[in-house]
Amino acid sequence: MSQYVSRLGRRSSAAPHRLRLHRRPRRVAMLSVHTSPLHQPGTGDAGGMNVYIVELAQRLAAINIEVEIFTRSTTAAVPPTVELAPGVLVRHIDAGPYEGLAKEELPAQLCAFTHGVMQAWAGHRPGYYDLVHSHYWLSGHVGWLAAQRWGAPLVHAMHTMAKVKNANLADGDTPEPAARVIGETQIVAAADRLIANTAEEAEELVRHYAADRDNVAVVHPGVNLERFRPADGRAAARARLGLPQDALIPLFAGRIQPLKAPDVLLRAVAVLLDERPDLRSRLLVPVVGGLSGSGLAKPEGLQKLAARLGIADVVRFHPPVGQEQLADWFRAASVLVMPSYSESFGLVAIEAQAAGTPVLAAAVGGLPVAVDDGRTGVLVRGHDPADYARVLGGFADDPQLAARMGAAAARHAQSFGWDTAAAATADVYTAAAQAYRRRVRSHHG
Repeated sequence: MSQYVSRLGRRSSAAPHRLRLHRRPRRVAMLSVHTSPLHQPGTGDAGGMNVYIVELAQRLAAINIEVEIFTRSTTAAVPPTVELAPGVLVRHIDAGPYEGLAKEELPAQLCAFTHGVMQAWAGHRPGYYDLVHSHYWLSGHVGWLAAQRWGAPLVHAMHTMAKVKNANLADGDTPEPAARVIGETQIVAAADRLIANTAEEAEELVRHYAADRDNVAVVHPGVNLERFRPADGRAAARARLGLPQDALIPLFAGRIQPLKAPDVLLRAVAVLLDERPDLRSRLLVPVVGGLSGSGLAKPEGLQKLAARLGIADVVRFHPPVGQEQLADWFRAASVLVMPSYSESFGLVAIEAQAAGTPVLAAAVGGLPVAVDDGRTGVLVRGHDPADYARVLGGFADDPQLAARMGAAAARHAQSFGWDTAAAATADVYTAAAQAYRRRVRSHHG
């Protein structure tokens, strides 16, 4: 994996098995303030992090670590607690209005959210939660307080970082506020362990936020290999979705916002068709996903761009779909296109590859880890539509390229199972608990 986690792994595995199980936290409070694990990815602020939390929690429960996920209520229709799976409970906390609250307005609700978390905890015996695992900086602030109050270690996963996002902004996108940078810096200092998706993200934590290198563990996110698999192949998936069998289908799947850069795909398609008008009759470009973030400011922006570029006839917009149907979209595509400006990992890239589809992506964040350049897909430096058009032209010229790369992609994705990620996360929990006990002992000593 990486030097960051290898030390942790050695330390954990060196302990006798019985002791290690005893020392490992048995009940974890997981915090996801701004996005519910019950929401469908690709809608609003729901994306890869939702999938990450749901899958990780279920696999942790399977290895006897109970998980309670605290999230903000966004509708009166859901009960206060929902059993997501055996050993995984979702707790809905009232904090602010159910609807119409943007992510940027959530910091003002953290006090109310923390109060709700403390109320839930007050009904339990002392020491009920062995560890707090917070996701994203908003949750980190609640986690920091909760861990202190409960006398428990804090593990935090950034998922994305303000300083990294601000260094890689798309044109016209809004920078992350200074309050977030300050908040992230405080959480990095407070956490007993930080989980990074990749070695690059670990380096960014050290470089931008002065994280202690010894406190950072690299755990690659996983993919649900039962759901995302080649199954009965491209032709069958296209038939189910009503897509032409012989078309070149570059797919965009994800939240529609400047950060994800779906406009780069549309511009690349326009460049390709300018150079090779003969491809128009066998090109279809599905954009599957919902508006999010600063994309909400221009709800028809992408449709208008397609019309302005003269490619509205080949672009098909489709609302977000559930995970099962998403797997079919991946199988049906010739190639998944991810021209993002910033990705902490790019879970969608692994999901598409697991389904047997190559990926054309920007060489940013975790995507060089997710995609094996030249073998399971193609990485492009920068966001020049002409570079993406050139690669798409290569897929058009060699009809077997997608199949060859897709077969390699499916094999590559096998090493990203969630069971591996959950076992590595459990090792991080054990190390965090040990570090916390040492800290308490030295404080009292």
